[in-house]
This record gives sequence, C-alpha cells and structure tokens, in this order.
Amino acid sequence: QFQLVESGGTLVQTGGSLNLSCTTTGYPLGDYSIAWFRRAPGKEREGISCISKDGSGTDIANVVWGRFTISRDFSSNTIYLRMNNLRPDDTAVYYCGAAYIRSQTTYCALHWTFYNWGLGTQVTVSS
Repeated sequence: QFQLVESGGTLVQTGGSLNLSCTTTGYPLGDYSIAWFRRAPGKEREGISCISKDGSGTDIANVVWGRFTISRDFSSNTIYLRMNNLRPDDTAVYYCGAAYIRSQTTYCALHWTFYNWGLGTQVTVSS
C-alpha cells in the first residue's frame, strides 16, 4: 500500500496559474490511473481530471475544461495538474487518488473509484 502526496498549492490571484504535483515514493505508479479531485468549503468533493495508466487518455470536468490540463511523467513517478486562468471558485483543497488498472487501457473516467488519497494541497484564489 502507498499514500499519494500532493504539493504545489498556494495563494494566487484571479487569472493566475499553478502547477500541482502528485507523487509517492518507493512505489511505481505505472499501473494506476490517477485522478485529481477537489473539495471546496461547504461543498461535496468534485472530480476534476484523470489520466490513464499509459498517459494517453484523460477525462476532465466541464467546469475546468480549457483551463486545467493533467499530465504524467513516468520517469519521476509524478502526475501534474496545470491550472490556468484561475478563478475564486477554484479555491479548494486538491487531492489525488489512484485506481489500479490490470488491463492495457488507454482511457480513464472520473466516475471510477480511486484510492490511496493524499492529505491534499490548498489552493486559494483571491479576487
């Protein structure tokens, strides 16, 4: 078992950009689809984006489509979430989770069940 670790969250102004990272040590993530979720104060957890185990397929929520991009670097065992044109309603704690994929799939879906959640990283967007 392993736990993912998120980083990169901070305070940023509206319209700014951030790059979040998700990784773990001592455990290769190549057999896992990885997803980013977020939880804003007083709201339900929300799926943002996921990436397939081979990195070729992604799923992204409409609310961030065109502004956020997910990617992964197998050499560093890291999954990134690039966030552009940030808005105050993007303020949330961002978490990453993993789903073990046995087969050679080239897609992912945010409705899948993800595990191994990290403690999250806080993103605050000021107006």
